[in-house]
Formats: sequence, C-alpha cells, structure tokens
Amino acid sequence: MSRLARLIAASLVALPLIAAFAGAAAAQPSAPQASAPQASAPQASAPQPSAPQGVEVTTLAAPDAFTTPGRDTGLPQTLWRGASVKTARTVLPLLAAKPLSPAAAALARRVLATGAPGPREAGPQGAGTDAALAAARASALLAQGDAKAAAAILARAPGIDRNPDLAHAAAESALLAGDEGRACAVAQGLGSGRDEIYWLRLRTFCQAAAGHTDQAQLTFDLAQAQAKDAVFGRLMGAKLAGAGAPGAASLRNGLDLALSRSLGLDLAAAKPSPEVAAALSGGDPAAGVDLSGVAPDLADLAKAIAANQPMGSGVFMTAISEIAQTGPKAAARGQAAIMLAFALDDLASIEARDQLGTFTVGEGRAPLGRDLALDAAGRQKLMGEAALLSLWTCAEAGPSGLAIGDRVRIVRALHLAGLEADARAFALEGLLALK
Repeated sequence: MSRLARLIAASLVALPLIAAFAGAAAAQPSAPQASAPQASAPQASAPQPSAPQGVEVTTLAAPDAFTTPGRDTGLPQTLWRGASVKTARTVLPLLAAKPLSPAAAALARRVLATGAPGPREAGPQGAGTDAALAAARASALLAQGDAKAAAAILARAPGIDRNPDLAHAAAESALLAGDEGRACAVAQGLGSGRDEIYWLRLRTFCQAAAGHTDQAQLTFDLAQAQAKDAVFGRLMGAKLAGAGAPGAASLRNGLDLALSRSLGLDLAAAKPSPEVAAALSGGDPAAGVDLSGVAPDLADLAKAIAANQPMGSGVFMTAISEIAQTGPKAAARGQAAIMLAFALDDLASIEARDQLGTFTVGEGRAPLGRDLALDAAGRQKLMGEAALLSLWTCAEAGPSGLAIGDRVRIVRALHLAGLEADARAFALEGLLALK
C-alpha cells in the first residue's frame, strides 16, 4: 500500500474518535468568567423546560341535578329529550302542591325519580342546573309519596346550604325518613334564608332535642312572634316544658311528624298529609291498580288492558263488541270505555276508525293548545314532554278525576310516546270511574 493510501486509511479511523472527543468537550461547561457569578451546571439528564404554551380554558356546565336517580324506574336516559324547560318550571311546582289521582301520582313518581339528563334550553344551562326546579322535583316526589327517592336525590344535590328551597326539601325528606340528625344538620348549615318561619321552627325542635332548652325557648318565642301556629305552639310548648298534655298528634308535614313522635303521641289517631301517609306506610310507590272495583260489564276489557293484551286480540275485541251492544241509555258510558281501549291501538284498521267516527264523547277541559302540544309530544315519542303535559292537566283536574276526553288524550299520548305501562294505568283508572 502506498504512503498516501495509508494516510487516508488512518484518517478514516481517527475521524470517529475526533468527533466523539469534540462532542464530549462541548458537553462540558465552560470556565466561568471572573466578572460573572458562579452558577451550578445543570445535570445532563434533566429535561429542559419547554417553551410556554397557551392554555385553553373551557367552561364546564354545572352538574345536572336530574341525572341523580331516586330509584330504578326502567325509563331510558333519553327520557327528557326534547322536553321544554318552561313547561317543567310550570308543572313541577304544581305537582309539589296539588294532590293527584293514583295513576297520575304513579306517573309523576316514575318520571321524577328517573336519573337522566334534564330538560335543556339553548346554551349550556338546562333544567338540572336550576336550583329552584331541582327543589321542585324533590318536593313533588315528597308530595306524591316517594320520600326515599327524594332523599336519595337531595343527598347529592349541590348548593343545599345556599338555597332555602333545596334545603327545605332536604330537611323534610330527612324528617319523613326518620333521620332527624340529617334534618338538623341541614338547618345548621343553611347560609341563606335562616330567618324564614320553617327554619325557626325546625331549629327550635333541634335545639330542644339536643337539650339546649334555653336556646330553644328563645327561638320558639321568635317563631311564634313571626307567625303564630296553634298546633306547633301546643306540641312544642309541651316539649319545652317537659310536662303537660300536648294533645293529639299532628301529621301535616315532616316536622310535625318528628315532633309528634318525640312526644310519644298516637300517630294512628291523626289524619296525615299524603306525603306523611306515604312515609308512614312504607309501601311500594309503584303499586299496581286494584281492579276489584271495575263494573262487571267492563271487567273483561279491564283484564285485557291489565294483561297488556294487544288491541287485535280476541279477548279485547270480544269485550268491545259486548260493550258496543249496550242500550242507548248506556251508550255514552260504553263509548267512553271503548275509546279508552282504542287509545292503546294503532288505529290502522278502517273498522276501528269507522267505529270511533260515530262516537259522540266530547272534548275534555284542558286548553286546546295544550292538547295539541300533547298530541305532538306523543307522535314525536317525547316521553318526558308527554308526561309533563299530561300531569299538568291532571294537577288541574285534581284527585276527583279527569274528564273522559282529557283521559283519552293522555292515554293516547303516553302510549305513542312509549310510556305504555302508564298509559294502561290511566285507562284502567278511567274504567274504574265508569259506574
């Protein structure tokens, strides 16, 4: 090999070594200048900080109180799809204040105990973020006899300490469930509306129960000065005195119940409000319809509806045929029964439409606009909306019952919307009323 070739080969061998040495030298810190302050060298393995990045801030929607379940109802998460917040804000307070028929109360308990995203309006806010509406939901469950569902919902409701309506529902649900400690904790933690009469009375009870008689007496005097109540005065006066005859028990609400219990009074001798009666019964709020009171000539039709028989079944059609043969005196009653049954049908047959076309049963008492909205909710399968509109009419009718025209529309809308069990319960309740 020539000398030139040997030099080239040696250079090629040396190049990697030179590069490695140069890299190592570059990694070493340079000697500090005399005029510069000393600084420790960073470790080679430490990650270098990245350049600051822009932070994107996203506003999260407030928790939806309607998603908290009271119990398992079997209804889907889409229950409130397409439901009107405005309608919900109108109807729920009615359900908290007015008694309903058994079928209507069962429907109210079922839809309000369901855990599903609530009715929504434009923007990120929906009904579930409305504290007043969340309180009305719980209060309606209490009023319609489902204290357990109300308590389960309120146990996870945000803002109870800031909203007297939510706090009131939470305290009452706890008292109805016998959890006086929970009710007193709600009263103690409330930061707004503490001077309202309900809270003064509840604090009086809680202070007396805790043995703080002097404080309880002062709070009691303040409560009676603000709004004198003879029943509360009689019961609480006896409790504070620790002696004397308190008189009969009172069961107007959860506070009366707790106070009467603490005095050892006979609860069975007092007439309870619906929510107290439901709490005392401990029964299943989803109990079925008792058919023993159905008129004999409607019994077969009622049995077919209760058994979830399709309209085209022989049992159904035979029962309808027999009812249709009643004399002129019973024609209106028979037509009402048949219409309740046909409201559960698809009305695809010419014969069904021909028969219904001859009936003379009139319209109900609900406003025509609400009827049209109810029809639309049924056709569009909007479960929650159909339920709310139905319950609106039920609340206005009261426990005495719906006009037959209103009932038929409700049965039809609930059937179309997919609330079949509730539609049949309304139909059976209607048959029971036809004497």
